[in-house]
This record gives sequence, structure tokens and C-alpha cells, in this order.
Amino acid sequence: MIPRVDELESRDPGPAGQPRPQRVGAARQGMVSSQHYLATEAGRRMFAAGGNAMDAAVAAAFALGVVEPAASGLGGQTMMLIHHAESGRDIALDGSSRAPNRVNPGMLAKRKRRLGHTATTVPSTPAVLAYALDRYGSMSPREVLQPAIEYAEQGYPVSQLQHDLTLRELKRMQRGTAAPLFLRNGRRAFGVGQTFRQPILARTYRRLADAGIEDFYLGDISRRIVADMEAHGGYIHADDLAQIPYPVERSPLEARFRGLKVRTLAEPGAGRVLVESLNILTSLRSSKLDPDSPEGVLALVEVLRQANTDRQDRPYDRHLHAQHGDERMLRKSYAKKVALGIRERLDSLRGETTHLSAMDGDGNAVALTQSIERVYGSFAAAPELGFLYNNYMSAFDYSDYSHPYYLRPNAAPWASVAPTLVFKEGRPWLAIGSPGSERIVSAVVQVLLRLVRGEHPFKAVDAPRLHCSVDGKVSMELSRMRDDLVPMLEQLGYEIDERDPYSFYLGCVQLVLNDGSKLIGVADPRRDGSAQGV
Repeated sequence: MIPRVDELESRDPGPAGQPRPQRVGAARQGMVSSQHYLATEAGRRMFAAGGNAMDAAVAAAFALGVVEPAASGLGGQTMMLIHHAESGRDIALDGSSRAPNRVNPGMLAKRKRRLGHTATTVPSTPAVLAYALDRYGSMSPREVLQPAIEYAEQGYPVSQLQHDLTLRELKRMQRGTAAPLFLRNGRRAFGVGQTFRQPILARTYRRLADAGIEDFYLGDISRRIVADMEAHGGYIHADDLAQIPYPVERSPLEARFRGLKVRTLAEPGAGRVLVESLNILTSLRSSKLDPDSPEGVLALVEVLRQANTDRQDRPYDRHLHAQHGDERMLRKSYAKKVALGIRERLDSLRGETTHLSAMDGDGNAVALTQSIERVYGSFAAAPELGFLYNNYMSAFDYSDYSHPYYLRPNAAPWASVAPTLVFKEGRPWLAIGSPGSERIVSAVVQVLLRLVRGEHPFKAVDAPRLHCSVDGKVSMELSRMRDDLVPMLEQLGYEIDERDPYSFYLGCVQLVLNDGSKLIGVADPRRDGSAQGV
């Protein structure tokens, strides 16, 4: 059984009676780190019952759909990178959702892309988690779903973060069909520390445990989704769900960085941005890679801006084989040319998505990122099912019909996720990832830079963070950074965007690292996560 809310509070009281999550964990049998301490506890329970890293990851992923509803859930999509120790394989699971079959290519008003039932692609999360568990896990769906069912039935205390996000999106939520499910009396945000229960969602999870995941696409849950879509003008029909969006197994992208082998997710994820960034950084002198120095900050800003610009300029579709010869972003020769320009610039200086990571003692590793796209997705939910629909219809291109992610029937949306595994001497060393849209790669790169410099994993995650957009806006946790950075960047034409000290905007890294003797888990203090193991 899960700890009762009052037990959690009495065991580890935090501000305003809130639990204080354990941000760092160490263990040998298994370790999981996620963005909510109860989801981490769900994964830890699987390890304690003899499960492997995939069992823990899937249990935590289902639980996140309950305790972190603004970021993910049954109505979203899931991507992951897996190292399967028994076979020695590294697998990227492309768990893209799909545009419904009846959408008109490129023809959807902006509001309909973002709010309500019309904003929703065919959810893939149930199919992806079931697929991964069946092939790489060792436990039953009923076992891994049990913590999520308990959390939904018993409830959990609302955190300051969940309260603040709900207040931020309150007007949109009040206008959506999800209001009766996620607001008090359909109008007000739950207060910090108040217990939030989801009995309708608990019934849906229990139905999945009893009837199988296929019920979501072919059975009673499917019929309820279709009826809800028909009642509110949504595009998802029975035939859309019947084409169950099981994930596609792909080969990961690979980069070499400071003696490490880095593997990450290809398109439609943002792995190309990570690979190009690391390739460029490899071509720079080590002295330029201190993320706390002015030169290191400028290098990061230049690298991240260039890699994100290249991805935007060179969209790529894994399904179009004719494009396979033009993967410029992945070429080391191109990275060296970019690095040369950045070196010259440096020499002139002089003075809402969710992520979890899991590993086990047998060498299995999972990096899993899932989302309902924006915070609280489409703000729409079926009253008889209890979960939020995604708004991934906002993640298509609507202007260029030749674009790989132009809206067309059954198309996959563009994504920014980059779940990543890093190998040292042929063995999984690090499982890492982050939420944060285009800030995902920025967060992963900065933590990885600090780790290879020998920083403690928690310090590497806790350290101040930045991001540079394509248009040259540098978002920074300024109050935690040195004061000579702003004038330097402004002198070079960058716009400064000051963010809070531990900014929700700048990602939330969850990692598990194998130091050779034990598994170290770290949960980013920027959200409600924890790291636990057995």
C-alpha cells in the first residue's frame, strides 16, 4: 500500500505541511527518479517486488498521469530510450501520437489547435507503455497500474507548484470540459496541501488493469472517448483509435563526447539538436566549456542557438527514406565548421512534458519522456474517464505543405523530447532527460557538461541554467549567476530574459547514474520530484 497522506506529512514535513521530497538517492538493486515523489515511490515499489527498470519506469509513468496531471497522462504521448541488458540492444521507442484521419490538411484555426477536443491527436501513451512493459518488463499491467489506482482513489496533497500552475491557467480551465474534474466545484484551484482525489480516473485505470490496454482503443473506454468527441466536435473517431498507435522501434542517434557514447531519440524528437550540440562542443577547447565562466556561457549560448536553428531550417522525417542522405546536422565535419566560427567569436571576447529515468542492478536502463503538450493540454476531458486530452494539434506546421510535420491525416506531430542514455566503457552510465519544450536539450547539455567536469550529480542538476532561443533571447536564472554575464551578452546583441532562481521554464532534469558501485538518482529541485531505490 502507498503511504497515507498524513503518514507522509508526519514522516517528512515540509513548508506549510508539505512533504519534502528526497532529491538524491543511492541504491544497488534499482533506482528511479521522476518529477513527483509519489511517482518515484511507485517505481520503487516495483523494484522492491523484484521488477526491473522497465517495470519501475512504466509504473512511475502511469502514476505521473495521476499526480502530475498538468504534464502528462493517458491522453498524451510517450517516448523513451531503452538499454536492454539481456540482448545488449539500445532501442528508441518512437511513441508519437497521430493526427485523426478526418482532419483537413493544414486547415485548423489557431484556437482549435490549442483548446478543446479539436486540439487532440490520437493518444499513444497507453499503447506505448503497454508495448514497453510487454517486451522489456517482467511484471503484469495490473501490478504496475496498482500505485496509480491507489493515488487516484486515496488522493494526494496538492503542491505549491500544482497550485500555481492551476492558478496560471485557471480561466482556460474554467472554460474547458475538464473543470469539474480538476477544480473545486468546477471553479476554484485546490489549495496547497489540500487532498486532490480522482475517483473517475481511478475507475479508468482499474478498467485498464482488468480489461487490458486494448480497451482504451477497442473497448468500453474507446466508446466513451468517441461519444465525448462527437458531443464536442472533436475529430477522433472509432477507426482512429482502432489503429492502435503502438510505438515504432528505431535505432538511436549517437554522439561521442569526452570518451562517452551518447545515445538519444531521433526525429520526431530533438535528438539531432543534442547530437549537433555535443559535436560542436567536442570541437571546442576544454577551457571554453566551463559553464560558470563568461566564455563557457557564451559557448553554450552560441551552440544551442545554432543547433536549434539548424533543426528548424532542416526538418526531417524518418519515414521519408529519400532524405536519409542529407543528415547535415549529424556530421562531425559540419560541427567543426560551426565550432570554428564560435571559436573566433570567443577569441574576440577576452575578458510542459515530464521525464523519468530508471536503472537496475542487471544493467537495464530507461529514459522516458511523456507529455500532453502544453500545461493541462487541451483543457478538455471526458467526464466519464477523468484524464485530460493532449493539444498536440498545435505541434504541426500549418503553412508549408512540403514540411515533414505539416498537418495531414494520420501524421505525427513535431516533438522536442530527447530521452538519453550515456555509456562509459560499454556499460550504461547515465539515464537522463528533461521536460521543457525547446529547453530540453539545453538542460541536458548543461548537466552533462558539468558531470564530465567531475561535478557531483546533484550539484550538476541544481546549478543555475540558461537557454538561448533561435531569435537570440537568452533565458537565465540570473540571481544565481555572475553579474558580468549580462553586459557581455547584451554587447554581442543578445536579449536577456531573466527567470526565477529555480525556474520551471528551464527544464527539470531527472537522472540515474551508475558510479560503478551503486546507482545514484537525482531529482531536479525545480519541481516536485524525488529519487528512490532499493
